[in-house]
Amino acid sequence: MSFAPLMPKATAVWLVENTSLTFQQIADFCKLHPLEVKGIADGEVATGIKGHDPVTFGQLTREEIAKGEANGEHQLHLAPPKVKLPEAKKVRGARYTPLSRRQDRPNAILWLVRNHPELKDAQLMRLVGTTKTTLDSVRERSHWNSANLAPLDPVTLGLCSQIDLDFEVARASKDKPKVEEDRSQTLVSAEITTAKSQPERTSEADVFGQRSAPAKEEDIDVDSVFARLKGLKTKE
Repeated sequence: MSFAPLMPKATAVWLVENTSLTFQQIADFCKLHPLEVKGIADGEVATGIKGHDPVTFGQLTREEIAKGEANGEHQLHLAPPKVKLPEAKKVRGARYTPLSRRQDRPNAILWLVRNHPELKDAQLMRLVGTTKTTLDSVRERSHWNSANLAPLDPVTLGLCSQIDLDFEVARASKDKPKVEEDRSQTLVSAEITTAKSQPERTSEADVFGQRSAPAKEEDIDVDSVFARLKGLKTKE
């Protein structure tokens, strides 16, 4: 990706006046239209603009100009900078909220507190662009307009994007401690599950077609038991 030099029109004025480069070469180097460079040469464009020497300011070398003058198809290139500046780190500050949306922030805070209680205060402040004082007042229902607050989705209000909300929710869920699974219950052994079920023993009450609670040993009448057995043999 090629960049234009500083003060492109002033640089074009200097190149037109001090070199024999073609209009196309100057236009490509200064990122201008060839007709605009021709207008500079005719005095119709950029009148009153003082020429800017790109050689003095380290944007173009004499050797590069000589190559361009010798070959009309040569494309000029910017000289590499002599001093390399470190890239500025992006500092994420508080999210800017337009004035028209600032009145909706308490409603968005109330929605986030109710629907995503796992979010930390710093995450809530970063999503909505609010302060700790406002956050605490909405959470504790001590806000001056707490009676009229209604939970509203901050994405719908335009206070944050869905991507930012999902990212913060995923981060909060990741930081939550994992609940250990209860592994005290084990599978039943195969011997028990594959064993054949044994037939239930027929009690004395089932023989006579009656199912009653087992009687205590002291309540059993021996004479009545033998009388029933004799009656059963007679039927057979």
